[in-house]
Amino acid sequence: MISSWVKDAISEINADYQRSADTHLIRLPLPGFPGISLYLKDESTHPTGSLKHRLARSLFLYGLCNGWIKEGTPVIESSSGSTAVSEAYFARLLGLPFIAVMPASTAKRKVEQIEFYGGRCHFVESACEIYAASAMLARELGGHYMDQFTYAERATDWRGNNNIAESIYRQMRSEPHPVPAYVVMSAGTGGTSATIGRYIRCQGYDTRLMVVDPQNSVFFDYWHSRDTTLRSPTGSRIEGIGRPRVEPSFIPDVVDEMLRVPDAASIAAAHWLETQLGRKVGASTGTNVWGALQLAARMRASGEQGSIVTLICDSGERYLDTYYHEEWVKQHIGDIAPWRAEINQLVA
Repeated sequence: MISSWVKDAISEINADYQRSADTHLIRLPLPGFPGISLYLKDESTHPTGSLKHRLARSLFLYGLCNGWIKEGTPVIESSSGSTAVSEAYFARLLGLPFIAVMPASTAKRKVEQIEFYGGRCHFVESACEIYAASAMLARELGGHYMDQFTYAERATDWRGNNNIAESIYRQMRSEPHPVPAYVVMSAGTGGTSATIGRYIRCQGYDTRLMVVDPQNSVFFDYWHSRDTTLRSPTGSRIEGIGRPRVEPSFIPDVVDEMLRVPDAASIAAAHWLETQLGRKVGASTGTNVWGALQLAARMRASGEQGSIVTLICDSGERYLDTYYHEEWVKQHIGDIAPWRAEINQLVA
C-alpha cells in the first residue's frame, strides 16, 4: 500500500506543476529565408531555468510511483548541471537530501544554484566517472540513484499529457506551416529526442527529427553504426549535451537524421542568437540553432518552404565565466570568428 508520505509527495509535485505555465514559442525572423520560419521553444523560463525541469519532475514521479523514493530517501544524480539544479528544486520541495555528482569543470553558476536549493555537489575529474561515483554514493547512503541517463526516455509520457512535443504542436496550430518540416534537438540523456520522435510517429506527422551532436560525443557515431560499446575518452565541452558512452535513453530509431556540430560553431551560434533575442542562451542552444540554420539553408537551396522548431535549453547567464568569457573560449574552444562569419553570410 502506498504510504501517506508518498501520496503527499506526489500531490505536492502535481500542485507545483499546476502553478507553472507553459513555455513560450518564439518565432525568430529570418528575412533571408522566404517561406521558411524558425521557432524557438523557450525552456529557459521554467522555475529552475532549463528544459531539465520537465525531466526532473518526471523522474521524481517515476521514482515515487515505483517505490524507490520514500520519506527521508537521499537522492543522488549524475549530471553536468541543469538536471541536478532541477532535481535539487524538487528534492527541497519534498524535504529530501540531494547530492549531484558532476565533473569538476561544471559551470560555477550551476553549482551555486544546486546549493541554493539545498543540494550538495560531489565532484569527479571526468564526465566518464559520474556513473560509478553516483551508484557508490547511493549504496553507501542507502539512497536512490535517479540515473537520468537510463530512465529519461521511460519516465516521460511520450503519448501526450502535455509533454514538450504535444506543447510544440499545440502552439504551432495557428502558424503558416503548423506541422514543422523539422524539429531539431540536441541529446544529453536522449530522453527529449525519444519523446519527440515517438510523439511524431504516434500522431502520424510528417515532421522529421534531426538530432545535433557536439564533439567528443558518441551519439552521432552510434546512430550510424548501432555499436553500443562506443566510448569517448573525453566528455563533451558543451554542457548538458553529448555523452562519452551510449546512454540507454537514446533511441536511435526515432531519429531521422543526425548532424555533428563543431564546438566553435555552437558557441558562435549562441553568441549570434544573443544579437537576435537581446539575451544570452546556453551553448547547447547554440548547437540546436546551428543545426536549424543548416536545415533552413538546405530548404532554401531546394526551393522548399515550411517551419523548423528547436529549443532554447537554458539561459546563457549560467555561463558568463565560460562560453561568454573571451579568454576561456580562446583557451578551451578556439577561434569562433570564422564560424560567426559563416552564420552572418548564411543569414544575409
